[in-house]
Formats: sequence, structure tokens, C-alpha cells
Amino acid sequence: MTPPLESQPRLVTLEGGEGAGKSTVLAALRAELERDAPVTCTREPGGTPLAERIRSLLLDASHEAPCVQSELLLMFAARAQLVCHVVRPALERGDWVLSDRFTDASYAYQGGGRGFDMQAIALLEREFVGIEPGLTLLLDVPVDVGLARARGRGGMDRIESEQEAFFERVREAYLARARSRPQRFVVIDASQPAADVAAAAVAALRAYRSRLA
Repeated sequence: MTPPLESQPRLVTLEGGEGAGKSTVLAALRAELERDAPVTCTREPGGTPLAERIRSLLLDASHEAPCVQSELLLMFAARAQLVCHVVRPALERGDWVLSDRFTDASYAYQGGGRGFDMQAIALLEREFVGIEPGLTLLLDVPVDVGLARARGRGGMDRIESEQEAFFERVREAYLARARSRPQRFVVIDASQPAADVAAAAVAALRAYRSRLA
């Protein structure tokens, strides 16, 4: 029988749909943690040379579009590589790990967005990831607002080019995950100005660390 997921208190993940402002928040959280602790930052999919190559296969719109099964398995292949070569070693060193997305993204995008079976995703998570964050900050933004921000950056990748209905399903799946796991998730209104979103995220991190002390 597969053992349950190990909660990793020093693993903090950022989740959210397109245009939620995760990069700005990640930088603020990193600066906060680096005041008194070693920090490793990474992203999904990606974070290792092999995982970055998988990322390019997944997101490049010029490639053949993967079926949902292939998309999910590629996501987990990149995630397994990241956990093995970056996340676990960093945690074992005593680092805090900040990740721009983690397994919750598969529940939201492949589960909610694509309609893939959530129990199958949970099985892959237990078999090939084995850990979950101690804290997940969900940057929640209305889909139309987030897409307008993402399109303003230009250069939309394959997933960013999906229809609005897809992202509505992604958002609802994220919010459902947050409602079912209130001990781990903090939902932050990411429609606010970037500085306010970053400040709210830092405050949530400080409150979380105070509970661990």
C-alpha cells in the first residue's frame, strides 16, 4: 500500500491561474525568508535541465498538442525529476523551498480544466511525488482580469491560449482544493495592486512561520 503524503513544513508553494502575479509574490517571499534562512526557489513544470525540456514540450504551441493523458504524465515526469533532484535535497539541507506551482496545479489544470479523474491524479501524486507543501498560497484572480494581464505580456504559450471556459474550470478547481484543505491553503485576492498582493502573501508566510515556532 502506498504511504500517505509527507507534509513538508518548509515547502511553500504558489498557485493560481494565468496573470495572478506569482513571480512578483515569489520574489517578495524569497526576500522575506532570506533575512534568516537559506532558500531554494524553483518552478513547475521545470526546475532541472530535463524538467525544463519537458516544459518546452508541454508549452510550445508549435508542437503536436498532447492528449490529456500525455499532458498529465509529462507534468508528473517533470515534477518527479524536480522533487528528486531539487526539492528533497534542499529540504534535507534545511532550506526553505519556494515553488511556483506544485501538484495542486495538476488537480486544477488537468483535473478541473481538462476533466481528468482526480483519483488518478491522487494516485500519481502518492506514487511519484510523495510530499505535499506545508503552506500553499493561492493567488485568486477573476479569469478575465488574469487573462488580460497575461495577454498584455505577449507571447502566449499553448496552455495560456486556452479558452476562457477552461480557465474558469481551473479557477473553481483551485478554490475547491482550498476549501477542502483550509489547514494548508491561504487564498489571497490577486486582483489587488501587485504591492498589496505581495504584502498579503508575506503576512501569510509570517503567520505560518510563527505557528511553526
